[in-house]
Amino acid sequence: MLHNTWKDAKTIKTVKCVHTDAKKYLVSNVLTAGKTYEVKNETDEFIFVIDNTGNIGGFYKEYFE
Repeated sequence: MLHNTWKDAKTIKTVKCVHTDAKKYLVSNVLTAGKTYEVKNETDEFIFVIDNTGNIGGFYKEYFE
């Protein structure tokens, strides 16, 4: 299970959260607008970052620049 090693993996890049205004999901409790996050993995639709809880979370790319 590759996702179990993402937290310890090398950071691919850093991204800045631009907003937490989600239409369907609550992300404001784990992301902060204006904060920079380390990207551990990325797909076409999602970015996997270490969020405010200290764990890996997968979020739509629309929240980041």
